[in-house]
Amino acid sequence: MVTHSDGIIISASGVTTPVETNGHAVEKVVKSLPVDFYTEFLSDAAKIRKPSPIRGLFPLENKPGVISLLAGKPNDAMFPFKSLSFNITSPTDPSQEQSISLSGKDLSAGLQYGPTGGLPRLLKWFIGLQTLSHGRKSGEGWSLSMGSGSQDLIYKAVSALVNPGDAVLVESPVYAGVIPMFKSLHCEQIEIETDANGVCSHSLREILENWPIGKPKPKVFYTVPYGCNPTGMTATVERRKEVLQLAREHNFLILEDDPYFYLYFGKAARPPSYFQLELDEPEVGRVIRFDSFSKILSAGIRMGFASGPKPIIDAIDLHTASANLQSSSLIQAITLALVEEWGYANFFAHTQAVAEFYRKKRDVFESALNAHLSGLAEWCTPEAGMFFWFKLLLSPNHTPGVDEGDSEDLIRTKAYENGVLALPGTVFLPNGRKTSFVRASFSLCTEEQVNEALKRLRDVLLKERGQA
Repeated sequence: MVTHSDGIIISASGVTTPVETNGHAVEKVVKSLPVDFYTEFLSDAAKIRKPSPIRGLFPLENKPGVISLLAGKPNDAMFPFKSLSFNITSPTDPSQEQSISLSGKDLSAGLQYGPTGGLPRLLKWFIGLQTLSHGRKSGEGWSLSMGSGSQDLIYKAVSALVNPGDAVLVESPVYAGVIPMFKSLHCEQIEIETDANGVCSHSLREILENWPIGKPKPKVFYTVPYGCNPTGMTATVERRKEVLQLAREHNFLILEDDPYFYLYFGKAARPPSYFQLELDEPEVGRVIRFDSFSKILSAGIRMGFASGPKPIIDAIDLHTASANLQSSSLIQAITLALVEEWGYANFFAHTQAVAEFYRKKRDVFESALNAHLSGLAEWCTPEAGMFFWFKLLLSPNHTPGVDEGDSEDLIRTKAYENGVLALPGTVFLPNGRKTSFVRASFSLCTEEQVNEALKRLRDVLLKERGQA
């Protein structure tokens, strides 16, 4: 198997995978779970959603010779925009800029209502990206849909899979943005502990194997496997494989939220995604993957896409059709113009540059941690993402390896009063327990700002410990 220099697959497996048997290459067929397998996973809300009477017929307009009186599309002759152009940094030479223009049919597509799942050419480009990055090809029972950022798609996936009051599995600490989703459904959030090597799969196994008899088991497990927000951890291959095995044994789906996949800067090769690793399972179809362009192109363009079993993606699209019709056609058209201009090779060159940028920011922050909080805090070095997760040693008599004390008042009040703003760890714990951990982002601050912030935090912490 040939790989890109950062570990991304270039020649990837798909519907059939070459396997050596007695010195001869044979094709391994990728088996996908049947469509009706997902019926029991769909929420009551998803089951009663019906296709839009208008959007469901959009594809019929493409038949040659058909005169469409169907949709209430405004006539684009009355749109004032005639062309758009913008400059981008060259992915291979940051000192150079490239100019991209959008006009004619490409601009018209961006100004008009479009397909619920996304512009066809951009969908095709993203499917190709998933082939190169994760070894997944069309024809394996999965499809892809675009949303207004991955958060939009995660919300719709949760709505499609979870009923009010359901138990759900969430890694802990967890991305704070999903906690309100599950709380609004009055879900029982079952916390699965994590450490420097990612989700503790043995903890997940213990919980599932001791699940109360007669109580429905969770249908979903939510995880951020690379550079997790807030912990910065990246799950090891071994733990990912055990989670996939447990998904098969205990019949749940994996929500793989992965905004930091392209922000991996560890020394070792990047571990394969759950979406890729399930190719090694007896069948594929238990992973719904969420990708985001927020960290690599722009946070404001709100461009994300979900890849997963077609029945689940179809359920997400039905939600979109009734909620917001589609993600922005114009943003899709701009994104399409950019990625088609770059091609995959230059896209990967750009993401490598992004990862290297954040590696340097990580190093600056860790250097400042060592300078100002050595002996006052404990942390693990992140290999991806934008965050440090560190434990404040709030007492001089702390017990090694034990999470003692509560950072909330110190961070929310005392540190802020001293000119430092960070997040207390409790906001990332689904059940809101006390913790001495803190999340700090290293994405924006200069080296001078980082050192000053941690110096101020040191002063507050020493005072808290009675050592000022």
